[in-house]
Amino acid sequence: MSFQVDKEVDASGLNCPLPILRAKKALAEMQSGQVLKVTATDVGSEHDFPTFAKHTGNELLSSEKQGDAFIFYLKRR
Repeated sequence: MSFQVDKEVDASGLNCPLPILRAKKALAEMQSGQVLKVTATDVGSEHDFPTFAKHTGNELLSSEKQGDAFIFYLKRR
């Protein structure tokens, strides 16, 4: 899938909870409706990001695995 990405966060090599914290900080700096792309290599992020989106009201548009990385697209609420 392809989205108009407004901001990117590369959290590769960072362990929980840092990928979520970086995403949270980036989303706080964005406008409603903008899309954040997050790249993470922490295996736990596969479960953390759907939960994070659900609890914060941001929409998880897509998640995919590319090699050792997980790519998440979040839409700012």
